[in-house]
Amino acid sequence: MTYIVGVTGGIGSGKSTIANLFAEQGITIVDADIIAREVVAIGEPVLDAIAAYFGPEVIAEDGSLNRAELRQRIFDSTAHRHWLEALLHPLIRERMVADCQLARSAYCLLVVPLLVENHLTELCNRVLVVDVAPELQIARTVLRDQTNADQVKAIMASQASREQRLSAADDVIDNNTSDRSKLKETITQLHNRYLKLSQP
Repeated sequence: MTYIVGVTGGIGSGKSTIANLFAEQGITIVDADIIAREVVAIGEPVLDAIAAYFGPEVIAEDGSLNRAELRQRIFDSTAHRHWLEALLHPLIRERMVADCQLARSAYCLLVVPLLVENHLTELCNRVLVVDVAPELQIARTVLRDQTNADQVKAIMASQASREQRLSAADDVIDNNTSDRSKLKETITQLHNRYLKLSQP
């Protein structure tokens, strides 16, 4: 069985940056966001189910999912969001578990934005939370996604609170700084800890 370190954090906390630094150490990264895109790719049966439920407007001209349109629909309606989650989450979970078991590194990183909310901590041997101040989350996400602060706040409100995430953490990375060398130092320390913990 692969030793799994679950990585989570709110939107704009820098999970991808952290995961990339672990990848530089040769660690397998299983990213829930990438899997979530794969399960709704053109040709996947799930895409047809989404189009049938939400209507043809959620499909772009090239046949792919119109994410902006879908995002709007699910933030306008809790029932729509729950329907979509019930469809996608079991598939994503199944693929995440399979990908983790295929990992060839001493341990693997399972990067899941909604790790706490979707009770996926049970899949992990350890939970690493990337922590950042809410105002920094908003600023980073607005810049990255070219979106507005209100939409970012709505996403944050639908996620676990900072306190809920921190209470689920075994380890915490403070990512309020842009000091990359300090960050790398922290990753190296955690990497060495996980190597020890993952030994049979």
